[in-house]
Amino acid sequence: MALVYYLTHINIEFGARSLLAGECERVGIRKPLVVTDAGVRVAGVLQQVLDALPASLQGPVYDRTPSNPTEAAVREATALYRAHGCDGLIAVGGGSSLDCAKGVAIAATHPGPLVTYATIEGGSGRITSAVAPLIAVPTTAGTGSEVARGAIIITDDHRKLGFHSWYLLPRAAICDPELTLGLPPGLTAATGMDAIAHCMETFMAAPFNPPADGIALDGLERAWAHIERATRDGSDREARLNMMSASVQGALAFQKGLGCVHSLSHSLGGQNPKLHHGTLNAVFLPAVIRYNSEAESVRKDRRIERMARAMGLASAADVAPAIHAMNERLGLPEGLAAMGVDRSVFPRVIDGAMADHCHKTNPRLASAEDYRAMLEASM
Repeated sequence: MALVYYLTHINIEFGARSLLAGECERVGIRKPLVVTDAGVRVAGVLQQVLDALPASLQGPVYDRTPSNPTEAAVREATALYRAHGCDGLIAVGGGSSLDCAKGVAIAATHPGPLVTYATIEGGSGRITSAVAPLIAVPTTAGTGSEVARGAIIITDDHRKLGFHSWYLLPRAAICDPELTLGLPPGLTAATGMDAIAHCMETFMAAPFNPPADGIALDGLERAWAHIERATRDGSDREARLNMMSASVQGALAFQKGLGCVHSLSHSLGGQNPKLHHGTLNAVFLPAVIRYNSEAESVRKDRRIERMARAMGLASAADVAPAIHAMNERLGLPEGLAAMGVDRSVFPRVIDGAMADHCHKTNPRLASAEDYRAMLEASM
């Protein structure tokens, strides 16, 4: 059965943060905990969001979210939430802050350790409607966590695990491209390639969901046409708007499922939390596209050819090389070795990838040998 489920209240326009107070009232948040990170605060972006809140909604701020959110950070933020008697969350930042806030939404309202609610531990069904209400304010255009039902968090046992439930959908997404105008070029490129990876990988994924396919293809077309412009000139408002739309679209679409790109990125990112998720996705994409091109469903539906058309390329054979060339033009690492990855971690990465929640929705089920070949091709 194909489930098509789009319920997040999305505001996407320049100046959308002015709607934040009204959205708090709509969803019943009276005393929010704001979850963010130090970089968003230092850049002045957090203050732009706080300035949109009346004094009655000003409350505690947790700004210690790490670059890859951890169970320890969730515990720390949850303690602040409870100490101040908060009744909801406003997440301001990239995917890390948004996912950390989703972890707090679970931990503040559910008993036991966070890992109890991880998808691969059978925890999705344990997440209930008791979760704290969350409003997401993304400051990057990449992860799409503002409209996604899941969060990726490194648990205390050093696994990078997914937490998924429709109850985790943010009650509102405030998508204001103005908050991304100061994003540095490197982060613009890495998060932008994350959005492209979402659009491409979910379009190739096995489950049947035509609405998701259409959303993903349009998102890919927008992102491919605008990522270089946004990276080269951060003040390009048209490029920023289209990249934010592509980010939202990729995440709306990936309710269909993802695949080997994310299985590998989640696993390797759990081994080394300093590696940027979007950059890893960009590096893994060419190898996975080549691997997926042999999948029966991909060939039957001409999915690589359709992505090539959205990217303005001549043929399916051009897609993987075009991704590699785009990474180079954007200044991203040419491979895992340039990111400091050593082959000694491959066995652990492969084990993690095969256990990851994205593994089974790849259009071609990968073996340990297949994953090793993809890792070698991405070095």
